[in-house]
Amino acid sequence: MSDEALSAYLNDHLAGSVGAIEMIERAIEENAGNVLARRLEQELEAIRKDQDIVRELIAQLGFAESRLKKAGAWLVEKAGRVKLGGTEEPTELSRMETLEALAIGIHGRRALWRALRVVADKHPILRHLDLDLLEHQTAQQHDRVEAWRLEAAKEVL
Repeated sequence: MSDEALSAYLNDHLAGSVGAIEMIERAIEENAGNVLARRLEQELEAIRKDQDIVRELIAQLGFAESRLKKAGAWLVEKAGRVKLGGTEEPTELSRMETLEALAIGIHGRRALWRALRVVADKHPILRHLDLDLLEHQTAQQHDRVEAWRLEAAKEVL
């Protein structure tokens, strides 16, 4: 992986985390007081921690954060609000689709840790990360969110 490609890849994942955090914060607000909000609050912290790791990697590798990609992810999340469930008001379908989008994003984060593991020999900074642990934690998070999504699908579809 060239430095240019690695920088772009890390910035793509950083931008994805910006969109995910926006989506989760909105869903927590819309579902305040119910079980989904409590579940999402726990997952939000894990995503923020991984976001911090990606930010640190970008800085340690001497790359710049892409403001454009982060702004684009923020805008895409805002536009996606209308799409999820087809209305501006939260519905059971929009809740299920939010969980689906979250599960897809978590899968992408797992792919990030796996890709970084196979190039760690080319970038010594990566060797300081426990990429196996990060992947394992992300896989567990995905499994939790996927279980919630399937629960929602039973109720909605």
